[in-house]
Amino acid sequence: MKKNIKLYETVAALLEPGKGILAADESDNTAGKRLSMVHLPNEPEHRRDFRELLFTAPDIEKYISGVIMYDSSIRNETRDGIPFVDVLTAKGIVPGIKVDLGTKDLEGFKGEVITQGLDNLEARFAEYYDMGARFAKWRAVITIDEDETPTDAALKMNAIMLARYAQIAQAANIVPIVEPEVIHEGDHSLERAEMVTTRTLQVLFQTLIEYKVDLSGLILKTSMVLAGSTYPEQTTPEEVANATLRTFHMSVPHTCAGIVFLSGGQAPERSTENLNAIAKLGEQPWPITFSFSRAIEEPMLKAWQGKPENEEAAKEALRATCEKNSLASLGKS
Repeated sequence: MKKNIKLYETVAALLEPGKGILAADESDNTAGKRLSMVHLPNEPEHRRDFRELLFTAPDIEKYISGVIMYDSSIRNETRDGIPFVDVLTAKGIVPGIKVDLGTKDLEGFKGEVITQGLDNLEARFAEYYDMGARFAKWRAVITIDEDETPTDAALKMNAIMLARYAQIAQAANIVPIVEPEVIHEGDHSLERAEMVTTRTLQVLFQTLIEYKVDLSGLILKTSMVLAGSTYPEQTTPEEVANATLRTFHMSVPHTCAGIVFLSGGQAPERSTENLNAIAKLGEQPWPITFSFSRAIEEPMLKAWQGKPENEEAAKEALRATCEKNSLASLGKS
């Protein structure tokens, strides 16, 4: 396989020790849910103000290596007319882009979904690369119950979509982040979550290898392994750490460039505690860090409350949250 040095340089920048990736890639609708937390209507100027706070906060570049953006935000700019991509690049933060177009029901498979977005992806990547994006993300949603879901057929189809996306990304000199999210919501046990996550990742990496994706130029974004949100016995950070690393050692080739965690609906504090517990178990074959969204944004939103006079406090809350997760990624929280 021909080696692509550009991909490896981007990977090295994204996986710098002590730094993580901010997933600010909410769709416009999901951004509206964030804004509703501070009683602001979902309008373009409010979405811009929300993103501008995230991207312009002082010193976040000490803890954040990359930012995943949504299509509307990679095209957007600050109130002063500076493109968001330029704001990030000036800080030494790598701009990224979410390219999947959401999920649709997988016909014949009750409760399971498939991700859309492969059409015209080559052309979209060419445009995003010209805008400054150097990595991308594609999310597959893996629903889970105690019995039948997910099916191997649904896992395989989502893995093929992820592999095709990764092929196209690497051909465009863009590092693909593959994100098969095993959903936290539900009443499944830790054991069931571990079994499903292990199977999901095994199918994914078998497929990536089959389709000749360069794993050294690819990052896995995955759920932590923990019991479902409504399961009676919630897992401790130590249980999460052990189950998660067991899963990785059963399923992730050592040639994979690195692993980043989504928060997956966990409270910010719990995400950080679990990340810290995983890091405390010592060095692994892959760099492991965070790629949180709500777990980073929520403390900032609480400080901001949508009021101009709170903007500096909001930026400080964001910086502090990023620092806390940076320390957790090193096992020092």
